[in-house]
Amino acid sequence: MFRWIAVLSLSLFTLLIAACSSAPKRPSTPLPPALVQKLNQMSLKTRLPIPVQGIKAHQLNDTWGASRSSGRLHEGIDILAAKGSKVYSATEGLIADLRDNRLGGKVIWILGPAGTWHYYAHLDGHKRGLNVGDYVKAGTHIGYVGNTGNARHTAAHLHYGLYLNGKGRGAVNPYPYLR
Repeated sequence: MFRWIAVLSLSLFTLLIAACSSAPKRPSTPLPPALVQKLNQMSLKTRLPIPVQGIKAHQLNDTWGASRSSGRLHEGIDILAAKGSKVYSATEGLIADLRDNRLGGKVIWILGPAGTWHYYAHLDGHKRGLNVGDYVKAGTHIGYVGNTGNARHTAAHLHYGLYLNGKGRGAVNPYPYLR
């Protein structure tokens, strides 16, 4: 009898810890290998559409490399826009990750042509029905401008980052691609 109570108590404790966890665990969804291969064989365009509704090239500011907290440098550009403005994919690709994290808040990672990774951060939310593994085209609605993560005390904006050497590796300035 004592053994069953101990097992039940441990199971309830485990469920309670899981329910109280501040970082929800999402099962990893493998990306379709044929689409990953297709993307890897494509080349990245030298011009990408601005990924925020209503923003024109002359409104962009190059914030690449600006100082950030803890001695970091800014690995992307911030595109100021009204909270809730639609965010679009700057490229075709696969939705590779949808999550919340400490710095970026609500984020989306898209695996794009030539193995590039496109990072959309500080979102107010993801577009309803968007899932890991979805294939999107440039201009597909993916989310909404916000100020989540470490941007919660700033004006609403989209942080857009571009990585050439893997997810979060080999950051390059996306500003020239959007001009």
